[in-house]
Amino acid sequence: MEPLYQQTHKQVHEIQSHMGRLETADKQSLHLENEIQASIDQIFSHLERLEILSSKEPPNKRQNAKLRVDQLKYDVQHLQTALRNFQHRRYAREQQERQREELLSRTFTTNGTQKKILDIANMLGLSNTVMRLTEKRAFQDKYFMIGGMLLTCVVMFLVVQYLT
Repeated sequence: MEPLYQQTHKQVHEIQSHMGRLETADKQSLHLENEIQASIDQIFSHLERLEILSSKEPPNKRQNAKLRVDQLKYDVQHLQTALRNFQHRRYAREQQERQREELLSRTFTTNGTQKKILDIANMLGLSNTVMRLTEKRAFQDKYFMIGGMLLTCVVMFLVVQYLT
């Protein structure tokens, strides 16, 4: 039992060091995750074997052996949870990157919106002449807005010149 326990204990410490590297690794993290998961699975099989062996220990050593195996099991379960948390964070980060790229790749045009508004207006029964008048009004409003902005800038310039 002792050599298997020492080997399993050593593997737990190796996984802990791999988990530390996993936080800093970028591209190779998936390979490292798979490696860690394989090690954890192997440790679980060792722990099953250790439980069987600890029950076969002499009565005066049995409780101590079971306690050591339980401690290893506890440590491995925490490592498993930490790995799952890391995988969840990585998945969420990848999903956010995909959503960001999707949003950045979209093109926002007013032509599509204007066409939709015209379609809705047609559905509501507005005539073509009313819609043309609305479009003409929007076109004229743009010139009024630009003219108002220019007039405001000129007035602000004159006020600054007059006050200084």
